[in-house]
Amino acid sequence: MSDLPGRQRRPRADGERSRAAVLTAAIDLLARRPQANMAEIAAAAGVARQTVYAHYPSRDTLVSAILEHVTGETIAVFDRLDIGGLAPPDALGRWVDASWQVLARYPILLTEAVSRPPAADEPGRHQPITGLLVRILERGRADGQFDDGRPLSWQIAAIVALGHAAAQEVAAARMSLDEAGEAFREGVLRLTTGA
Repeated sequence: MSDLPGRQRRPRADGERSRAAVLTAAIDLLARRPQANMAEIAAAAGVARQTVYAHYPSRDTLVSAILEHVTGETIAVFDRLDIGGLAPPDALGRWVDASWQVLARYPILLTEAVSRPPAADEPGRHQPITGLLVRILERGRADGQFDDGRPLSWQIAAIVALGHAAAQEVAAARMSLDEAGEAFREGVLRLTTGA
């Protein structure tokens, strides 16, 4: 029955394990060395280079898979946020903490390895994450708790830039992960409240 037309076979368990090993190794290696090649990724995963190409025929395919994996996990983190009954500054604080948690777990997000996603990537991939930020900021502006003297788009760009700056300070060993996370949180709240 498995050979009937239109019916797909389930991937073998060892194939799925090697695919997952390659993805995990690529996320780790490219975070440290964004220019690492497919042979180096294969070595880090403990598989043959041909195995990497069997799962990911090109570097762009691999980067797309990394972005899909990380985005899925990121959306799951934001979906677990319980901010419905919180005042906008508290909701924003939770958003910042969740963002920092993702950046701390996936430093690859701040490298050139994924800074230019392949053209096939969906443009709205990050909308669930930035969409929540927009809703928090709009609610805070409407309540008069957030500064609305600058365009919302500027505030969002500035918040993203603060996150990048905090992560770069950690990468350069000028701040600890906790110090940079606290600086990120404080900077965002100052930026939005005008305090």
